[in-house]
Amino acid sequence: MTFELRCPISPDLRYIRELVRIHGEHHGLNDEQLEGLVLAVNEAVTNVLDHGGKAGRITARGHEHGVIIEILDIGGRLTPEHLAAATVDPTGSRGFGLWVIQRLCDDVTLEHTASGSVLSLHFRGRPAALIPLEHRSGRKSGRGATGPTAPGLTPVRRRPVRSTS
Repeated sequence: MTFELRCPISPDLRYIRELVRIHGEHHGLNDEQLEGLVLAVNEAVTNVLDHGGKAGRITARGHEHGVIIEILDIGGRLTPEHLAAATVDPTGSRGFGLWVIQRLCDDVTLEHTASGSVLSLHFRGRPAALIPLEHRSGRKSGRGATGPTAPGLTPVRRRPVRSTS
């Protein structure tokens, strides 16, 4: 059984992270991919709350090759230039969310619609059958926030960013 997750953006980031994690687990992402998925969505939602329209919607869909998460920001302020200029300031403690997102995701796309800007985060999972919710194992304790270390993912490689505006 396939399902789609839709939830409003809210300041309750813990709740959003848990919903996204469950969705990724259901669609066969491994622990490293789940950590990347959760962190990337957390950063995108934080950007909507801190820099965007402060409201929107998260839509997550699984497919045979992984998961796509769409973050709709009703403010529509995110531009391809923001994505292209995303860097890390080693002296700063904030401001590198877009940089992190682009390194964690297999692909990032940006579209402007009548509803606002839609940032799509693409995660390619391993080929696996969907795991029915009733057969999922319990939560593992001790998950860190170190991010993914999947083969082929390096901290300096820029992921492709496409704009469809």
